[in-house]
Parts: sequence; C-alpha cells; structure tokens
Amino acid sequence: MNPINLTEKFGLFTDQWTPKVIGNIDNFQVYLSKLEGDFVWHTHDDSDEFFLVVEGRFRMDFRDKQVWVAKGEVIIVPAGVEHKPFAQEECSVMIVEKSDTDHTGGVKDARRKENHERI
Repeated sequence: MNPINLTEKFGLFTDQWTPKVIGNIDNFQVYLSKLEGDFVWHTHDDSDEFFLVVEGRFRMDFRDKQVWVAKGEVIIVPAGVEHKPFAQEECSVMIVEKSDTDHTGGVKDARRKENHERI
C-alpha cells in the first residue's frame, strides 16, 4: 500500500481516450485518461461513471444539456444516461466505474478497448 502519484502516472502515456488502470476498489476500477476532441455518444446501462478533472477541463454533453467540468471538479453520470465527453484542449481525468463496464457502452469505435493497460 503505497501512494499513487497522479502526475507521474499521467507522464507514462500520451494516448487519448484510452483509460489506464491505476487500481481497484472492490468491483470497481480506477482509471486515468487523457481526453481531447469528441468521444462517442454512449450509455452504461448498469453502472454510474465518476469523473474527477485532474488537469484542464472538459464538457459532458447530455441530450438535453451540456455541463463544463473544471480542474478539481467531479461529475457523476448515472447509469442509463446517454452522454458524450468533449475536450477542446487536452484534459486529464480520473474515472471510477465498475470493472466490467465497457468504456464505449458497446458502441463500435476505433478507440474502444476490451482490456485496459495497468500502469
């Protein structure tokens, strides 16, 4: 049980929209990811999704509104709510969700990963 330095971990990768596992909490995984540009519209039917902005800011698009989330802020997307993250400039986030959650909600996309690298 050692502290995890987020700055060091974010320095280990440059790819965007590819969550990296930094730990597990019960049946949840903790990811770090870099976002820039648009992601895909998707839904997680059985899992809430927690986003903490570590650096930068991003916008979470919902079908009825858009919400900007800045450094130090959290947004939790409830299960079953369609959403699409967007970052005008690169943004670093921590994401917590159930371990078996498909990060694209099953939407076929070139950025979709079956297994996430642990760093």
